[in-house]
Amino acid sequence: MSEGPVAAIIRAKLTEGLAPSRLEIEDDSWRHAGHHHEGGMDARPGGESHFNLVIVSETFQGQSRLARQRAVNALLKDELAGPVHALSVKALTPDEAEA
Repeated sequence: MSEGPVAAIIRAKLTEGLAPSRLEIEDDSWRHAGHHHEGGMDARPGGESHFNLVIVSETFQGQSRLARQRAVNALLKDELAGPVHALSVKALTPDEAEA
C-alpha cells in the first residue's frame, strides 16, 4: 500500500531530522472514522489524521521518553497543527529496539 501525501511528509521530515535506522508509519485513521469531538469529526474522510509511528534512531540516545516525544512533535508541528489529529510515537534507540 502506498503512502498518502501526509505520511510522505511525515517520513521526509523524520528522516531528515532524526536519520532513523528504522521508521514505520501506520495510518490508523480508519479506526477513528465516525468518532466525534467538540470541533467536529476526528478522522478525515480521506484518512491521514491518526498515525502510529515507530522510530529507531541514535539521536534518542540519552533522552527521556518525554524529550523524544518533544523532538518528534517539534519536527511535525505543522502537521499536528493541521491534518494530523493524533500521533502515537514509539521512539527507541537501536539498543532498545534489539532488546
